[in-house]
Amino acid sequence: MKFPEWLPVFGDRSFRGRCPSEEVEQINFFAELKYGHPDLARLAIHPKNEGNRNWIRQQMDAKKGEINTGASDVIIPGAPAMVAELKRQDHTRSRWQDGQIDYLETARDAGCFVFVGLGCAGMIAGVEAYLQFLSTLRERENSGGQNG
Repeated sequence: MKFPEWLPVFGDRSFRGRCPSEEVEQINFFAELKYGHPDLARLAIHPKNEGNRNWIRQQMDAKKGEINTGASDVIIPGAPAMVAELKRQDHTRSRWQDGQIDYLETARDAGCFVFVGLGCAGMIAGVEAYLQFLSTLRERENSGGQNG
């Protein structure tokens, strides 16, 4: 799997071998998030855009605007929002779905903190980077307000 140069990737890109499915990694991620960052877990959502859906029903939902093709796996609203795509720990066992890269790029251009997490551990590392980024933003805002 190829990653655009502009897109941060958290996790071990060199890992190859047996690993859980994306669905299992997602369940593990939300459990870890709830344990380690309960406030973020309360805000985190997983858009239900994929899975085994009836094709006709999926087309009808898309026309009604109920499906946003390519929407990322995890979105945490905030200022800025976090938008993350989960791939398997062995990313060669994953593939990009239609619209996923475009969605991430649009989110980045809108000011969101975007990344790909390889497995649950990669997602948690991305969340930690997001929290560090938020902390840095707040420090800048606070120091700017005191000097002005």
